[in-house]
Amino acid sequence: MPTYEYCAEDAQKACEHCRERFEIRQAMTEEPLKACPECGNVVRRLISVCAVSATQSVKSMLSDRNLKSKGFTKLVNEGGGRFRKTT
Repeated sequence: MPTYEYCAEDAQKACEHCRERFEIRQAMTEEPLKACPECGNVVRRLISVCAVSATQSVKSMLSDRNLKSKGFTKLVNEGGGRFRKTT
């Protein structure tokens, strides 16, 4: 489930919770919050940077051996509209 950041529309009316940014875990199908859960002040969802982590290098993730172990098929373009399976 993703984590979304929110902050108060009007910092003057905001409580300590929503004056700065706060995070809420919500399903992607849920509607964005409209009010602070603490004080009921109007809040807006912020656009945030997501954290992406790869424990493997791209080269090892795309290796023939790794792709085969994950159930993928790798095709190599031989030219002229022909492709050859390698895994």
